[in-house]
Amino acid sequence: MIKGNRKMLTLLPLSFLLLGCNGDTGAEGAEDLGKDLNYTVTGIEPGAGTMELADNLTVDYDNLSNWEIETSSTAGMITSLDQAIQNEEPIVVTGWIPHWKFEEYNLKFLDDPENTFGEEEDVHTIAREGLAEDMPEAYEILDNFHWETEDMQGVILAAQDLPFEEAAGGWVDANRDYVDELVAGVDMVDGDSIQLISTPWDTERSSAHVMQIILEEQGYDVTITNVDPVIMFQAIGTGDGDASLAPWLPTTHGSFMDTYGENIDDLGVNMTGTLIGLVVPDYMDIDSVEDLPAND
Repeated sequence: MIKGNRKMLTLLPLSFLLLGCNGDTGAEGAEDLGKDLNYTVTGIEPGAGTMELADNLTVDYDNLSNWEIETSSTAGMITSLDQAIQNEEPIVVTGWIPHWKFEEYNLKFLDDPENTFGEEEDVHTIAREGLAEDMPEAYEILDNFHWETEDMQGVILAAQDLPFEEAAGGWVDANRDYVDELVAGVDMVDGDSIQLISTPWDTERSSAHVMQIILEEQGYDVTITNVDPVIMFQAIGTGDGDASLAPWLPTTHGSFMDTYGENIDDLGVNMTGTLIGLVVPDYMDIDSVEDLPAND
């Protein structure tokens, strides 16, 4: 279900609304909600593309000019979200699809009329200049790889109880026909080393470990290096890393691509339909960023 330009995921009965989030548009109701939220958006790691976009909220929205966009960690954000939901309390967090929390909780994106977080994005595969000539077999596999948000989300969810390597291996086994088609006609190699550059978030860890298994089955010696996004682009742009399946474009990592893109080979989209924005539990009776009360 699409509401405005944001996705809404699952609904709860209106009787499940929170006290203080009961749709009261009067000053007292708004003030109570603001105090309950401590006029704070709970974010993730500083330097994440999501947080760079979220910081713009205080400029783009007058009602959020005196709000705090709180840096935390992905794990810390999830802990805060879980605690709020267990106590049926209001909370606003930075969120993105794909992520396992949408499998675990009833959540919704808030409409973003100023388009601070941009539209739905694609995840791209990038490579260093010269990889096509140096490792044509790996380049062909990387170039042809594509999967769906549901695939990635399944790996992420499995990885809550398993090491990422095992979760990714489960996906490869379950999608053996696709993997066999992906490598059909591609020559085997004998221990050639290739370095995949990724980021430390579950979404990118999923794609990196899936590709690691596929390339290792083809005979490659694969190393995954997790770094902040700016370092990822810098590494591919300078040739210190070989490839990455992690860039979210055109918005989240667009500034890094602007800086380093002249020296990067963009192989195109490996996944469509990603989404970033502010996320709240579905029991909160607000639908838009503009519904959040000003901290006057």
